[in-house]
Amino acid sequence: MDQLLDYSEAVRKFDITFGIEVHVELNTKTKMFCSAPVSFAAPPNSQTTPVSLGLPGSLPVLNKTALEYAIKIGLALNCSVAKVSRFARKNYFYPDLVKNYQISQSDEPIVYNGFLNVPLDDGSVFKVEIERAHMEEDAGKSNHIGKTGRIQGAHYSLIDYNRSGVPLVEIVTFPNLVTNAKAPEIIASYVRGLRDIFKVLNVSDAKMEKGNVRADINISLAPKNSQKLGIRTETKNVNSLKSIISCSTYEICRQAYILDKGGEVLQETRHWHEDSLTTSSGRIKSDADDYRYFPEPDLVPVVTNSQQIDKIRQTMPELPFDKRQRLAKAWQFDVKTMSEIVNAGALDLIEQAVKLGVSPQGAKKWYMGELLRWAKAKSCELDSLLPTAQDIVYMEKLIKNGKINDKIARTVLQKVLQGQGDFATVLDKENLHVVEDLSVLEQAVDTALANNLDILQKLKSGNMAPIGVIIGQVMKVTKGQADAKKVTDIIKSRL
Repeated sequence: MDQLLDYSEAVRKFDITFGIEVHVELNTKTKMFCSAPVSFAAPPNSQTTPVSLGLPGSLPVLNKTALEYAIKIGLALNCSVAKVSRFARKNYFYPDLVKNYQISQSDEPIVYNGFLNVPLDDGSVFKVEIERAHMEEDAGKSNHIGKTGRIQGAHYSLIDYNRSGVPLVEIVTFPNLVTNAKAPEIIASYVRGLRDIFKVLNVSDAKMEKGNVRADINISLAPKNSQKLGIRTETKNVNSLKSIISCSTYEICRQAYILDKGGEVLQETRHWHEDSLTTSSGRIKSDADDYRYFPEPDLVPVVTNSQQIDKIRQTMPELPFDKRQRLAKAWQFDVKTMSEIVNAGALDLIEQAVKLGVSPQGAKKWYMGELLRWAKAKSCELDSLLPTAQDIVYMEKLIKNGKINDKIARTVLQKVLQGQGDFATVLDKENLHVVEDLSVLEQAVDTALANNLDILQKLKSGNMAPIGVIIGQVMKVTKGQADAKKVTDIIKSRL
């Protein structure tokens, strides 16, 4: 187990520099350089061609849609688009890299010099400087057969080449210096921002749990105010926002302990372990020279022009940062509330419900309350839950019209979440409704007041604080199906 310095002590003594390499798997129908289909969870080695298997004599041809997607991503990240870019061969040996080289881009990427504004929970914005985004093909996948599914301790490994040749765009930041304690939050918010951009551009399914978006996190520490770059480590393939925060925090504390004791951090790749929330050593980190890049002889240079770029630019939707600012103003939500909504993945869901007629506060109440609790309990995303925006609209309309109350709505919503049908179907099946018979409510109020004469005297004297006790007893008698406003009016009439 690594020794760690306390995080607060680490950020007090050291400045943190981070760099992130994010790979996004594009949702094109075919692979980057051949006609093999792209599909998740297909039978092993069923989505291949001679090109993706690297067979002799096979020649790559660039996927036009993948190129357009790469340019879209670059425009969304405020990058310049290269008039001419080239592919290169990146040479390294790994069992699932069938050709022993990867077709990528080296010193001539498709887009370069950009940035992404990252909103933080305190309302501030951190500008993450982006060096480049380039196109490349993915490698295959090694399946390690053993108890843990990792290479350590595996009995043997099987190679699935379905992923080989899948189109990727890799986005690489410049080294970004952070002099306060917000580095893990910034890193996670940056990756969240990228994921949201991929979704709104519709260039990727952007499911981190499926490996559509993978982050390699580079961390280095240097003494406070030294303006130097320390020795970095690169933690590979971290694929959830929660893990990104935990991994970044762990690596900062691990490096801080080494440096604080006068040691030297080893430049290496590391692996993140979700079960123990730790990183472990991988291999000595290669520099670019070690990959022996040279121009890909089987692909011509990619040439773009201003007309082509303008045509793509005209198809760009409103980007997440701009949308967030607009909706916060329109809904009158403060910075903290908006951050919570975005972090929960509820922004698009609330917007959809609002467009259908629910108030922003009403939509927020359900998505950030009952539905978010359910999603956390089931460890799933909010947008994967069964209730639709139409369910929320129908439910809120019934509440507004006094046909049901919040308690009934929650009871029905739980059954919807359990897969028993949409809101209207479950409500009809359960025959739940607000008690509208005034005589029933009046009798329940009179009984509750008669059983609580001390509270009755307080209410008569003008102290309305204990009125909730009477309302609660009426609700108990009516099994939660009373209209609280009507009950309150009846109680006041009795005074």
